[in-house]
Amino acid sequence: MLSGKKVLDCAAATHSRFMISSRRTQIIDCLGGALVALWLVMIGLLIYKTHFQKSIQSDEIVTETVALKETERNWMEIYLKDAKVGYSMTRIDPVGEDFIIWEEVVLNLSLMGQPSVMRTNIRSLVDRRFRLKRFTLGVESGIVRFHMSGTVEDGQVLIETGRGNRKKTRAIPLKGPPVTGGAISLFFRGRPLNVGESFSFLMFDPSTMAQKSMVITVAARESVVINRIRYKTFRLETEMWGQKLTFWVDESGEMLKEKGFLGLTLMRSNASTATRDLEGEESFDFYEMASVPVKPKLQEAERLTCLKLKIEGLDRGALDAEVLNSGRQRFSDNIIQIRQENLPLRPEYLLPWTDVPESMRPYLQPEFNIESDDPAIVEQARRIVGLTRDPAAAARKLLAWVYSHIEKMPVLSIPSAAEVLKTRSGDCNEHAVLLTALLRAIGIPARECIGLVYANDRFFYHAWTEAYLGRWISMDATLNQMPTDATHLKLIQGGLERQTDIIPLIGKLKLSAADCRNDTTD
Repeated sequence: MLSGKKVLDCAAATHSRFMISSRRTQIIDCLGGALVALWLVMIGLLIYKTHFQKSIQSDEIVTETVALKETERNWMEIYLKDAKVGYSMTRIDPVGEDFIIWEEVVLNLSLMGQPSVMRTNIRSLVDRRFRLKRFTLGVESGIVRFHMSGTVEDGQVLIETGRGNRKKTRAIPLKGPPVTGGAISLFFRGRPLNVGESFSFLMFDPSTMAQKSMVITVAARESVVINRIRYKTFRLETEMWGQKLTFWVDESGEMLKEKGFLGLTLMRSNASTATRDLEGEESFDFYEMASVPVKPKLQEAERLTCLKLKIEGLDRGALDAEVLNSGRQRFSDNIIQIRQENLPLRPEYLLPWTDVPESMRPYLQPEFNIESDDPAIVEQARRIVGLTRDPAAAARKLLAWVYSHIEKMPVLSIPSAAEVLKTRSGDCNEHAVLLTALLRAIGIPARECIGLVYANDRFFYHAWTEAYLGRWISMDATLNQMPTDATHLKLIQGGLERQTDIIPLIGKLKLSAADCRNDTTD
């Protein structure tokens, strides 16, 4: 299928290393949910709902595949800068009047110098036109296990996460019948293609709840060599989240090669070779590749209370200007100034907050993967806070608990507060979702932030939390900071569905320090 599965969240050191090493290993360098989405986009673990431009009608989708009578398997090898880092396999089984589509991806990358292997599996039940009925999604990385399932009913998909008494359900409206990602590539099989022709798809990714339009254009005819065999192909191109994706299909519509984010490339393979040569292979550090350089170097970054940066390569259309220019940040003419907040001298409210204004109520509600109503999270939050009524004091207690009780380690998974509380491990995204959930559980409005933070002479993508304590105050449970230092540059606030907005910035941003100070004066 065209695109790929999720390349993922954050990188870190082990807890002991974290305690004794430099700020570089303390920063959980991460792209948060955005990289979770990125990996699913790149390898194909996606659920799509589609429509087509011009004369291509929705009832024509994959009509050529209805006659499939036998199990079919397709293998792809995954490369990063010519080094093999994983593989994917898609299997289609005819079952009565339906099909079962199995998709598996294994990715082996280095995260902050530590080998990390992620396995992603999806199983979909679809009809003969590959329209989705049900699916299950599983992600495994180390001790982390994430499970999600969905059922399409009455124009919506019912998403379930967790198991047993931890199960949560969320309904997502659909604009039309969803078609599985594995079927998109089948759409091109046997279909005559002409240079200049284009097809429109509307994508829905259940892991981030994101819906994005995508137009695939037949750009050219050209020859491509794969495993020493030369093929005559059509080159297909599209842009997703501001990143260019390119695919090559042969004259019968078989997908041969896909190239996308940060040089990740998929090549057609077979069962005997796709899984080879992964163990011991020298791998690339993905988070180093996605980091942002800055000149000159910042001195004593963790002590900075004021920082002014010039930003190049910022796509303002991808970000909310109000987020860039609010609270402790001021943004104008590609210059952003960050000033560390002062904590309020007196609390605006006491716990429990009984007369919460309407504007704050959304930040007290449970969300997908911020399960602030989970009994275990509520009980843990109350145990940590005790009888404390001052919200700032309570927030500091919760911050200290997450910092000291969650092991700092690389995780390739979809963050879930309930799961983090159970496993007691994770990277910056896991720290942020758990702290956000704990704050909400005791009545303190809280929200996630995704942006950049300085470490080892570069800026890395990072996740932290903001709590409303009379005004919004930044809190970093990974670094045990409240408020955070001035190198925390917020780009996005919100949950997984917003974090994909980071993707257009990857590999494009450049920063230069215009001014920095260790003071809080205006």
